[in-house]
Amino acid sequence: MEFSNSGYSLVNGINMYYEMYGSGKPLVILHGGGSTIQTSFGRIIPGLAENRQVIGIELQAHGRTEDRNAPLSFEQDADDVAGLLANLHISAADFIGFSNGGNTAMQVAIRHKNLVKKLVVCSSIFKREGVVDGFWGFMEKASLANMPQQLQDTYIQFSPNPQNLQLFHDKCQRRMLDFKDWPDAYLQSIRSPALIIIGDADMDRPEHAVAMHRLMPNSRLAILPGGHGAYLGEITTLSNGQWTAADATAMIQRFLSE
Repeated sequence: MEFSNSGYSLVNGINMYYEMYGSGKPLVILHGGGSTIQTSFGRIIPGLAENRQVIGIELQAHGRTEDRNAPLSFEQDADDVAGLLANLHISAADFIGFSNGGNTAMQVAIRHKNLVKKLVVCSSIFKREGVVDGFWGFMEKASLANMPQQLQDTYIQFSPNPQNLQLFHDKCQRRMLDFKDWPDAYLQSIRSPALIIIGDADMDRPEHAVAMHRLMPNSRLAILPGGHGAYLGEITTLSNGQWTAADATAMIQRFLSE
């Protein structure tokens, strides 16, 4: 699907890239770590844009957005998103965040409460224990060779500094290794209606998604078949480049329209 508008906006010292699709009430989508708008959401944007103005944002160092001489953090990403939406004169929106983008979306709801109407958090965690066994050991040893080729290719194709692929990988790895547990009070403070989605074979434990659901006072929980992002058609989960399951899109649309 072709976007109706795209561009760059100067936010907190970096040029941030965004794309807009469709028309209607604003819906912000925030991609996963190492990813872009299209690699995370390309399969579901057409459905979402049928009756919404979908605003895809590429976060610090990702896709076409510039990097800054500072580590990646969910808090900084949240402030960047808030700044970009202010530049676009969007005072409030619904949000969908996948994986790291879900953490960023939650931080927007924590740090900029009036900006978030409804919140969809897909395959995200708030404590280190939330991931499956072996995840942190894998991250300790992760190398560029472990980065999915689709994400490497996309970075090289779109980044303003494609020669920085190794640096990009290392900054993404460091953000995860440095991740510290969020206090329960963070999630309890999110008053926006929320839908938490996870795959039953995700990198996040189903029990952790249940714990998030119990803490968020106005949340619902869906556990769908598949791995990390498979229910969204995230690019590394596609079989032969194809994605046919539209059930997650319909469920998200129903939640947002209620």
